[in-house]
Amino acid sequence: MAGLAMVMFIALFTFGGQYFGWTDSGGWIQLSLVSSFIFGIICGFRVKD
Repeated sequence: MAGLAMVMFIALFTFGGQYFGWTDSGGWIQLSLVSSFIFGIICGFRVKD
């Protein structure tokens, strides 16, 4: 499951703008993707323990 999440994150991070058609001149969408991925990892580790 973690591998699938990582592949989906990389795909959205690199090709999301072309696929969904969003414009990200300031980089805010990519920043939100990175932060949500990192927070998901942190929450996953906290729930696992």
